[in-house]
Amino acid sequence: MDKLEAADTQVLGVSMDSPFANKAFADSVGAKFPLASDWFNDGAVTKAYGAWNPKYRAAERITYLIDKSGKIAEVQDTGAVDPTKIVAACERRKLKN
Repeated sequence: MDKLEAADTQVLGVSMDSPFANKAFADSVGAKFPLASDWFNDGAVTKAYGAWNPKYRAAERITYLIDKSGKIAEVQDTGAVDPTKIVAACERRKLKN
């Protein structure tokens, strides 16, 4: 989180779990970033970003880097639990500004 904040990056998690499940998860792992619930929207955000896996009827773990204009700048869809590549991309983008 320190590296991301230093790179002028806001972290937001989106999950298809309920807000209560998101809070329990955040508490269990010590997450310091907001977790939004796509549960109320029947996965509309998840589906719009192409993260819905119809075979498993669940969301894939994907990390998106969205720039300040709202465009997707980077996608990490393998090993998205490890944010190393996205952190490096944020740091590179910060150096360009």
